[in-house]
Amino acid sequence: MGQGQELRAKNALFDAAKNGNWIMLQNVHLMQTWLQGMNGLEGMLEQIYDTAHKDFRCFISSEPPPLPDMNIIPESIMQSALKVANEAPQDLKANLRRAYAKFSQERIDASTKTNEFKSILFGLCYFHSLILGRKKFGSQGWSRGYNFNDGDLTICADVLHNYLKAYDVVPYDDLRYLYGEIMYGGHITDNWDRRTNNTYLKVLIKPELLQNMAMSPGFRSPDPSKFDYEAYRNYIETKLPVESPIAFGLHPNAEIGYLTQMCDTIFQTILDVQGGSGGSGSKDSGSMPILLDLKARVSADYNMIEILGKVKEKHPYIVVALQECERMNLLLGEIKTTLEELRLGLTGALNVTDAMENLSKCLQYNKVPANWEKVAYFSKKPLGAWFNDLLDRNAQLISWTKDLETPISLNIAYLFNPMSYLTAIM
Repeated sequence: MGQGQELRAKNALFDAAKNGNWIMLQNVHLMQTWLQGMNGLEGMLEQIYDTAHKDFRCFISSEPPPLPDMNIIPESIMQSALKVANEAPQDLKANLRRAYAKFSQERIDASTKTNEFKSILFGLCYFHSLILGRKKFGSQGWSRGYNFNDGDLTICADVLHNYLKAYDVVPYDDLRYLYGEIMYGGHITDNWDRRTNNTYLKVLIKPELLQNMAMSPGFRSPDPSKFDYEAYRNYIETKLPVESPIAFGLHPNAEIGYLTQMCDTIFQTILDVQGGSGGSGSKDSGSMPILLDLKARVSADYNMIEILGKVKEKHPYIVVALQECERMNLLLGEIKTTLEELRLGLTGALNVTDAMENLSKCLQYNKVPANWEKVAYFSKKPLGAWFNDLLDRNAQLISWTKDLETPISLNIAYLFNPMSYLTAIM
């Protein structure tokens, strides 16, 4: 799938449904808009559902969404499909075991330089395992999410085989360049990540691999003259030390953030999947006090007419202040409207909607509601700290708009768009 494939895919889909063929739509994440709605894949599958041949099958493949709260394939398709996921494990030993299992003794014996091939292949598998395991450390691991996959590893092994066959002396510089800039580097878009990736290769892919080199603290490369394929596999199981951030070249404290995020994810998942109580009494008692507290403390809207009346000259600082007031009014309006609707719903004046129930759950779970986040600034704080932060931001903005004089000192982190203030300075 890709640009320009919409009509071809549609014709092929209806033809397969009519004649009982199988069709596979690959990489549908490249055409997300085509998947949605009655005119997209979602609607097409609904149209052919009753009339399709009994032997018709539709296979769909996609990369996972870049963030946990994002979706690619519509929910209706996901619910009616058999789902198969293929995801690399997060621990180093499992990744290394899985990577080395892609090869065999026959593959090693096919090389003209068996010892060199065994050593560099093992180093390559260890490199592959490190960069996959590094993902779990979030932005401390990679500043962006990269889809390194098993295909990268097997292609690199093919390149290794061909280069060892073509050259008398192993061209380590060439191999590192191909792996770091083309094979794995082809996924990387950030220069610092590219530098990290190339540093791994510089440390791991070198002649010392054949001489019992230290690949990480407590783990050395095996002697290729004494190890066959099964011996390497056994070496992984018995000699790889207990995993720690040090093995990835990171500080031991890097694991704190990873473990904290894992706990947050587990508990959030438990909250998301737990069943309702069946009645609203217990939920009301949990969210109503929080609701009333937030309503009492939320700031008043900014009177834009009154503020504009104070403007004598619209210089850049004034423009920033006005933009911040407009953005803040949107957020405050959303907060007040949704809280009042929920209050009326809990007291019986309005029917309780899904949006009200979601807001009630967010208040109980100390989580910022999604509709508030949509019109707010970026923040990962829980609701209590987030709301206090909102009040601090308002206090600064109120002080700024009182006489519309640019403050002597300003916390630009309290602005919706800090860059706009830096632009005003320039």
